[in-house]
Amino acid sequence: MIGLLQRVKSASVSVDGKVIGEVGHGLLVLVCAEKGDSEEQCEKLAKKVLAYRIFEDEAGKMNKSLTDIAGEILVVSQFTLAADTAKGLRPSFTPAADPETGKRLYEHFIAKVRESGLKTQTGQFGAYMQVALINDGPVTIWLKC
Repeated sequence: MIGLLQRVKSASVSVDGKVIGEVGHGLLVLVCAEKGDSEEQCEKLAKKVLAYRIFEDEAGKMNKSLTDIAGEILVVSQFTLAADTAKGLRPSFTPAADPETGKRLYEHFIAKVRESGLKTQTGQFGAYMQVALINDGPVTIWLKC
């Protein structure tokens, strides 16, 4: 599983011109399942996302997690994170999980994040989406579990 964390002041996701998910201060997490991933990777990634210390403490150091600040989280599926760019000028997406597996693992990841009790919003798996955000910092971290 790949997670691209973006620390945000706010973020939203729209489908067909309608906002379907939006959050304030917290994280926008773009998520991608790769071939061979399982629920175990989802759970590990969810745990890491919730505990990853990328929010500033009183001294201005990144010592606080999303859970510590009671932040909000917007989770959006993005299979393009699995792009293989080693050859040529067009990415290959063969490392990405098939759509059925990807959707199942995406939904499992969301369920694990929601167990935290934090405000959790989502995109729509497989939909053409527009994502808007105000990146805070900017802070963007790529995680793989």
